[in-house]
Amino acid sequence: MKQNRLRKQIWMAMLIALGYVLSPFLRVPGMAPMQHFINVIAAVTTGPMGAFIVALIINILRMLLMGITPLAITGSVFGAALAGRLYVRFKKNWAAALGEWIGTGLIGSVLSYPVMHFIMGVGEIGWFTYVPGFIAGTTIGSIFGLLFIGIMQRFSFFREMMNEVIHKS
Repeated sequence: MKQNRLRKQIWMAMLIALGYVLSPFLRVPGMAPMQHFINVIAAVTTGPMGAFIVALIINILRMLLMGITPLAITGSVFGAALAGRLYVRFKKNWAAALGEWIGTGLIGSVLSYPVMHFIMGVGEIGWFTYVPGFIAGTTIGSIFGLLFIGIMQRFSFFREMMNEVIHKS
């Protein structure tokens, strides 16, 4: 049992490091597909809480060390948590991608308005300002995540982590 917990923590640390390093790739303002790629992978291998923690830590690091706005957090944590929740519920990889898409593309993008308007002081924006960029980014990242999971399922350690998420939650 302790070995499984340690393996999960090491895996989460690797995902955090990978997410931080990959974040500048394919990134345009308002769109971070590599974050969504990591979120889908974290959802199926660590579950809802693990995916939430991975997304949160990656984006705190991005904000502190790369000067990224709080959009990093609102644009990922809801998707990561919902991806994990839907994966556990439906036990299908596509459910994780759908959860990421809904949680980030819809929920996170709309909740970005009050953060940017009231906390960051960005004027002249509307509630749906961030929806197009977030949907585009999460669509690209979720597809990459699904492709990666499809490849990685050939390896027993990856399948074991996925099964553990389903059976523990």
